[in-house]
Amino acid sequence: MNKWLKTILFLAGSALLTRFIPFSSLFRNLDTMIHEFGHALVTLLLSGKVLRIELYANHSGVTYSAIQAGGRAILVSLAGYPLASLFSLLLFYLYAKGRHQWGLVLATGVAVIMLLLYVRGGFGVLWLSGFIVLNVAMMIFWKKVSKYYYLLLAFLTLEESVTGTLYLLSLAIISPDRAGDASNLARLTPLPAVVWTLLFFGLSLLCAKWALGFFFKGNKGRTHLSERTR
Repeated sequence: MNKWLKTILFLAGSALLTRFIPFSSLFRNLDTMIHEFGHALVTLLLSGKVLRIELYANHSGVTYSAIQAGGRAILVSLAGYPLASLFSLLLFYLYAKGRHQWGLVLATGVAVIMLLLYVRGGFGVLWLSGFIVLNVAMMIFWKKVSKYYYLLLAFLTLEESVTGTLYLLSLAIISPDRAGDASNLARLTPLPAVVWTLLFFGLSLLCAKWALGFFFKGNKGRTHLSERTR
């Protein structure tokens, strides 16, 4: 079977199955957290100032920042979707290397930074606080189930990185002025919003293809290890 078709079918099946997991919708905000953190990180790297970050229960978010107009503003607008896709890829890479605890530490660290420095009140504070507590509990008290919890986070983040850009693409076609980061980039560059969303979507699919490759590689490695130790 073609690898791209296999990737799309696996993502569709995963998205369908994870809908049946209780409270899975809450964990989909991890993708939003990384997306907004991407905007904040690039803002800081370019000597801008992050004013505040808001996370919402509908998996959307917004980062308010002060940055010099021009190329720097373009880079800040570019950062969210690619970083979220690359983060999902990193989670699967760490899984393949047997380092899922590192992924939990990284996600928890980002949540702590956002909670202490940028998110003020509302759903965002509640979600970040609960996410941090649950992650710490998994790493300290529930190590035996932490791998399965980690895989849930990894797959939900991977799904959201793809479906989020696909939804953005539909907005760019139907209502270009409402396409979030793509609309901002369209105002800052000669390219229309739909072109930017196609780039975001293409990158998310590429990361998904690589991520699933790491997933199957990780499972295959564990199977071989189990066979050798019998």
